[in-house]
Amino acid sequence: MYKMKVAIIMGSISDKEIVEKSINILEKFGVEMETRVISAHRTPFEAAEYARTAEERGIEVIIAAAGKAAHLAGVIAGITPLPVIGLPIKSSTMDGLDSLLSIVQMPKGVPVATVAINGGENAGLLAVQILSVKYPELREKFKEYKLEMAEEVKEMDKKIRNI
Repeated sequence: MYKMKVAIIMGSISDKEIVEKSINILEKFGVEMETRVISAHRTPFEAAEYARTAEERGIEVIIAAAGKAAHLAGVIAGITPLPVIGLPIKSSTMDGLDSLLSIVQMPKGVPVATVAINGGENAGLLAVQILSVKYPELREKFKEYKLEMAEEVKEMDKKIRNI
């Protein structure tokens, strides 16, 4: 594990299935993380305290996963100077479009990087890329990951041509 640390917070335990995809990516790259359930609406004081103290606890990037109103990433980004990645979770009412729009439509001065609805893998990968600016060894691992992806596609191409 590297010394860098990513926080993954989710608005509800029901977001865990998608968040596990981010966890798997971070584990693959050897990035230390902490995972919490914190709600922007039901535990707003805890959310504020978490954001306020994240940097001093060694957190370098925060992934915030939430569905429906999905204010968690924006609330956290409004408090911390750290980069925040919003992970919109597909909800039952609008297939996650409500979550996506709640996260991506941030006001000037409060940016939240946003990945696709249920894009847990990309949230983890984006966190790795952000960290790789500071940690060259992580950048090298990311380059290797991209080469592995390319090889997988080439193998699929070989298989389809041999049908």
